[in-house]
Amino acid sequence: MRLPAFLRPAIPRSVAALCAAALLAPMAAAAVELAGHRALYTLSLEAARGDIVGASGTMGFEVIDACDAWAVRQRLAITVTSRDGSEVDITSDYTTWESKDGLRLRFRLRQTTEDTIVTDIAGAATLDRTGGPGRATYTQPPDTTRDLPPGTLFPTAHTEAILAAAKEGKRFIAMPLFDGTSAEGAQDSTAAIAAWTAPTPNRWPALSPLSSVRTRIAFFERDGSNQQPEYEVGMRYWENGVADQLSMDFGDYVLAGRLTELTLPKPGC
Repeated sequence: MRLPAFLRPAIPRSVAALCAAALLAPMAAAAVELAGHRALYTLSLEAARGDIVGASGTMGFEVIDACDAWAVRQRLAITVTSRDGSEVDITSDYTTWESKDGLRLRFRLRQTTEDTIVTDIAGAATLDRTGGPGRATYTQPPDTTRDLPPGTLFPTAHTEAILAAAKEGKRFIAMPLFDGTSAEGAQDSTAAIAAWTAPTPNRWPALSPLSSVRTRIAFFERDGSNQQPEYEVGMRYWENGVADQLSMDFGDYVLAGRLTELTLPKPGC
């Protein structure tokens, strides 16, 4: 699941991606079987470092198995309170269609602040081959194209890669990610991965029989001008791609995401 960075008002890149890579990973050696699902998260302020004194909201995340592709929609609504008492309402609506071979992606992101559209991005991207380079063509902003570097993953393939690496016992992986949340093209990502945890009973019966793994993902601009991540997200991933116990670090503040609703339809497209 990637979670959007737009939540920090000073940063234009989306929180939606940071939650949408940070929820769904080329297919690697270890088999990964993602599950379509609908999840609702309640967001609250975990820590603040700057002028932000309060933040709360919700995030809805839906993954649909479209047979030959994954269709994903992520919607966020957040209210941020500053030290002077002013409040800012931020919303994001982010959708993708990604072929299951990981080679094609369609994307659309619209973000608003106080009902004013601050980000409007749309287009499509393709990879020449698995692990190969590719190209993103934007319809919004118009007449914009970006070359994608070798090794680029799209959002769902990114989640599959993290889960596959965890199953293989890897503790760290790095890869370029393109999710369509910025007109600047791909960015770099790193994932620190803990050991798999055996199934344990929890409040979600559908997840109780499944193993899980904790990971922390950092996202960086590719120009290398800043050694600090633009955004970081920690979470627990279940082996079917469902995520909970989110911690989204936007620099000035950190949001905790608690899974409050979960629906898993019958397997199959």
